Amino acid sequence: MTSLLERASEYSPSHLLQKVLRTGNVRVALNLLGPAMRGLVMHNGKQPASDMQASHMVHFDWTYQRDQPELRKLYEVAKVSQWNATTDLDWSINVDPYDSRFDLFPERMSPLPDIPAYRGLSEREKQTHRHGLVSWMLSQFLHGEQGALFAACQVTEAIQWLDGKLYGSTQVVDEGRHVEVFYRYLNEKLGKLYTVNDNLYTLIDALMTDGRWDLKFLGMQIMIEGLALGAFGTMRQTSREPLLRELLKYVITDEARHVHYGVVALREHYHTLPEKDRREREDWAFEVAVLMRNRFFAHEFYDEFYGQTMSRKQWDELILNSAYMRNFRQTMFRRLVPNLKRINLMSDRIRPHYAALGLLEWEHEKAAPELNATDLIRDSDAPIQLH
Repeated sequence: MTSLLERASEYSPSHLLQKVLRTGNVRVALNLLGPAMRGLVMHNGKQPASDMQASHMVHFDWTYQRDQPELRKLYEVAKVSQWNATTDLDWSINVDPYDSRFDLFPERMSPLPDIPAYRGLSEREKQTHRHGLVSWMLSQFLHGEQGALFAACQVTEAIQWLDGKLYGSTQVVDEGRHVEVFYRYLNEKLGKLYTVNDNLYTLIDALMTDGRWDLKFLGMQIMIEGLALGAFGTMRQTSREPLLRELLKYVITDEARHVHYGVVALREHYHTLPEKDRREREDWAFEVAVLMRNRFFAHEFYDEFYGQTMSRKQWDELILNSAYMRNFRQTMFRRLVPNLKRINLMSDRIRPHYAALGLLEWEHEKAAPELNATDLIRDSDAPIQLH
């Protein structure tokens, strides 16, 4: 077990800055430096619990004016869309990770067949590795939902419109339900829970400790929820396990509203923000996109199963170039990039950074109306194609 001093020595100040300064924006680097130190160097997410010093403005509206019709509509939709995780899901379904008829996550969709050590395993051992990978993915969903639960509480306090606060109260309930169902599935059905990924921890830390209300909206509603919407859809599209598919269908309908909430809240705000502040948000969103992409390197899974057979650098290169990662990039970022454009955070200045990561090909797609989740569910029912 390496000590904190030994881990910190691996990161000189310049090395750590490189991890949070891809755009060259010093203000963004300083904003993310503390969370990166706590997440990527100190690995605070690997502890049983973490304390973060939250700082944000709480806005009270003593007039109770209802003057945001789009948010009012969202609130009405949310009220009639609530579901009960205990009674609306059939928890009696037996989940067997070794039953090939109900694959949790098909081998062809994973990066595992590209690994020589995996190809030499018995079929039973391969199923154990696939069970580990899907447990890792669902564990990160769970940890992200806990972050979303706390962030939803904060943005409900901070948003200035009463209609936004009323809708925000429904999202708090949604996120609590998501924590409930993902933990129950991992605990009762898969029997395996991984610690939070360092990149995800860094992002949650940055959201919790930054006092600016709009960054909480941008980071959680647009970035984390937007990417989660794509990830949930991909997993539902590929899994043949009936309880997981039904669970994800319910979660997707909630997440669609959450993303729409973020777009409505930030659309006008970022079109009127001073250019200096808008550029900072634009660069911050890109750095977050990189953190979210790096989260899918699955280092916690790698440490358990492949840390003794290949270097982390070799693993990262394999994952980055795999069909698994290409498909996740497509499904996750095809909604995120158009939404960033809708809220005025996709200027010609930032576009080359996204292009370098291969994320710009969806820039001109029409952003989907997330409020209507029917198309999202239909898409996740269609067979997936590897590119």
